[in-house]
Amino acid sequence: MNETLSLFELNNLVRSVLEQTLDGEYWLQAELSEARLASNGHFYAEFVEKDKDGRSLIARARATMWARTFNMLSPLFERATGERLRAGLTVRVLVTVEFHELYGHSLNIINIDPTYTMGEMARRRREILEQLQAAGILEDNRQLPMPRLMKRVAVISSAGAAGYGDFCNQLGHNAYGFFFETHLFPAVMQGANVEASVLSALETIMAEAEDFDCVVIIRGGGATSDLSDFDTYALAAAVAQMPLPVIVGIGHERDETVLDHVAHTRVKTPTAAASFLIEHQLIELTEQQELQRRINEAAIVLIQEQRQALERLTTFLPRAFALMHERQQRRLDNLSARLATAPQRHLLAAAHQQERLWQTMMQAAQLRFQREKGSLQLLAQRLKAVDPTLLLQRGYSLTFNAEGRLIKSVSDVQSGEILHTHLADGTLHSVIKTIDKGN
Repeated sequence: MNETLSLFELNNLVRSVLEQTLDGEYWLQAELSEARLASNGHFYAEFVEKDKDGRSLIARARATMWARTFNMLSPLFERATGERLRAGLTVRVLVTVEFHELYGHSLNIINIDPTYTMGEMARRRREILEQLQAAGILEDNRQLPMPRLMKRVAVISSAGAAGYGDFCNQLGHNAYGFFFETHLFPAVMQGANVEASVLSALETIMAEAEDFDCVVIIRGGGATSDLSDFDTYALAAAVAQMPLPVIVGIGHERDETVLDHVAHTRVKTPTAAASFLIEHQLIELTEQQELQRRINEAAIVLIQEQRQALERLTTFLPRAFALMHERQQRRLDNLSARLATAPQRHLLAAAHQQERLWQTMMQAAQLRFQREKGSLQLLAQRLKAVDPTLLLQRGYSLTFNAEGRLIKSVSDVQSGEILHTHLADGTLHSVIKTIDKGN
């Protein structure tokens, strides 16, 4: 019979077997599902592995990085990757396998490979960009024309952020006196709620797009490690498809997010975003001033040309007036001569016209009389041809029913009905006894 063990004895046996059979250290590749720094300085985590579809967990393990190790490895990792150790990261760590009779199985982290995480982050960004390219929206926002005037600015930022204050201060106190109308759409700019918060702000702006000239997304200060919160497909797709140009200033010179690749314009900081807007307006002002200068020069040239034309016209007008006066005088003389003989000519012409009109009317009346006379004769002949009396004299008869309606078919009469048949020399009255239809 097998020996009965206590739980402690069994766990102790498991611990002994693991210590005897496992190597001392293993490099582990896994995703951090939980990451927590305790008040005592120890770092507690949970590693998970998912299936190929990324939907179901197939493995899970608790892990610990003791305070001394964490204080040494964490700064190195963050300096190399720009990321803090947080949930959602895929890491490569050197671990030892531990088993405690009370706490069970766990992993002890003794080293970490930041280059692996950097590669994973780059791969993730690359996959998002490829997905945007496949959807055909990667360049959409960048291809939008920049408005000539960008006074109405929709700003997505944290309301209390110093960067937002710097942005507004830079715009409001620009050296050129340009006026900008800014409207803040508050959003969380770091942490797990970045995506949902910024997406909500973008949707609100899209509904009011006609009220703005551009969108500015800014994030001042903050840890570089928080930038990965902006590396999501949903957020990148929303920025890419905004109907307004989007200006992004959420990182530093060396930092890069997916939004930098889809936004219309990327700048380094909130103040750089303000400088961009001011410089854009300055360029427009310079172009307007240049256009005004050219218009003024063209106007001066045109005025000089018109003045010279007026001087030439002033010299020409007296001579032209004399020629015109002479021409009009000749026309008046000719008209006076024609008016003197006009009444006699008009009366003679009217008499001739009246005579021609009388002859024309008489000819037309005679032709109309002959045409109407012929028509009446033809009509009389037609009436005579259809005279019923003539038809009766030729041997035909006409039969009517009691109501005087002409009978045209056997279907028009019924048995017992009285009919009246008219002949040339009299009328027959008869009663229908039988009706034979057909030939």
